[in-house]
Amino acid sequence: MSTVGTALRPPAARPAATAHTDSARTRLARRFQHGGWFVAPFLVLFALFVLLPIGRGLWLSFTDANISGTGERFVGLDNYREALGTPLMWESLGHSAYFTLLVVPCIVVLAFLLAMLAHHIERAKWLWRLCFFAPFLLPSTVAANLWQWLFNPGTGMINHVFGLDTPWLTDKSTAMLAVVITTLWWTVGFSFLLFLAALQNIPRHLYEAAALDGAGAWQRMVHITLPMLRTITGLVITLQVLASLQVFDQVVVMQDFGPGPEESTRTFVQYTLEEGFTSYRVGFASAISIIFFVLIAAVALGRMWLLREREEGAR
Repeated sequence: MSTVGTALRPPAARPAATAHTDSARTRLARRFQHGGWFVAPFLVLFALFVLLPIGRGLWLSFTDANISGTGERFVGLDNYREALGTPLMWESLGHSAYFTLLVVPCIVVLAFLLAMLAHHIERAKWLWRLCFFAPFLLPSTVAANLWQWLFNPGTGMINHVFGLDTPWLTDKSTAMLAVVITTLWWTVGFSFLLFLAALQNIPRHLYEAAALDGAGAWQRMVHITLPMLRTITGLVITLQVLASLQVFDQVVVMQDFGPGPEESTRTFVQYTLEEGFTSYRVGFASAISIIFFVLIAAVALGRMWLLREREEGAR
């Protein structure tokens, strides 16, 4: 019996050790399941290059810091009061909003029409898609310099082809319109690609069933295509609004880094950079940036709220 009892003791101790090992393995497996280790590198980089700069900018907005980085003095809300009471800030915000109101509807409609054309055309599909998307691959400075030459009143192709004598970039009434045309040509390819991908995901049997019921091409587009593209259309509108409000590159390049005729093309981002790197008022520029950040966040959150309300209403 003693020999048997001795032989049976070790197995009695094994379950506890095994249970402890299993619990540790379970905890480790749960961590991996939650994806913590996988997102850790991103979180570190996000904190270093996004959260810390935002925090630093928020602190600077409460100081009178200059570009040298010395002599920072806490001034409280003085920068915000001055910014909100500065007419030039509201004018530049109005220019950005005006540009957004012109660009966004045109891009949405044009991208949808181009996607419909590329989706239904039968021959050389790849060529049409390449032509529509290729301008988006150009750097912003290349696109802006190209159209700056095209809009040149003396040697530009636009006036020559259409028989015009319009000073596109030096007239207050046409300067922003020239930037809008440039932006449409340059950025419509991205929205076109989103619409095209969404069109290809619409089941063909819906169109076939509608055709059997006698629905024409217009009815199929109104009752099938547009409702099926509602989500992607909302995404395109949101992305274009956020991008258009932050317009900067093509405006300053086409206007040779100036504010345009009678300061008609100075955007909000350009005004912020002028205050920070021309007037050397880093604290004031930081306050303007925070105000702009709040406006952008309000637009994004408003879009999310509207989308949620629409989804709840559909249920």
